[in-house]
Amino acid sequence: MNGRIRRMEKSDVGEVVELEALSYGEHHWSKESFYNELENNLAHYYCAENENKKIIGYTGCWHIFDEAHITTLSVHPDFRKQGVAQSLLFAVIDDCYKAKIKYITLEVRESNVPAISLYEKNGFKSIGTRKNYYQDNNENALIMFTENIWYEKFKLRYNELHKQQEAKSEHKTA
Repeated sequence: MNGRIRRMEKSDVGEVVELEALSYGEHHWSKESFYNELENNLAHYYCAENENKKIIGYTGCWHIFDEAHITTLSVHPDFRKQGVAQSLLFAVIDDCYKAKIKYITLEVRESNVPAISLYEKNGFKSIGTRKNYYQDNNENALIMFTENIWYEKFKLRYNELHKQQEAKSEHKTA
């Protein structure tokens, strides 16, 4: 990914909500929702920005005891398949390591094959379904969970994915 990942700030919310609406249509989070999240001590939100400092993606999670719950992850359609979602997911996982979190969970639309593939590649497994979870069309959500992120198997996968992404970035800039 060309650009950087950083903590989301209140001044980012307008741009984030524009991307939110682009990604999720009329059933998207409001500015107030994001402002509330940024005030929430459990919440940790990040933005991906390109070299022009335009926000091209964002993610957030809640830390609850030894578990993190990813609440949202979105990438601008023009910047998908460029490692942005992977970089945002790395930011969440890094944050979880710093906070001594053991497990990460999320819900994802059953039809969102690219997202499911990303999560599976990063060690998430489907453990069940939330029926009629999404308001816009009553689509089911897969509940996905990691094993303990401190287990050697997870850490090895995580380190390998980091190396692969760094190699891709170096190849693009060469």
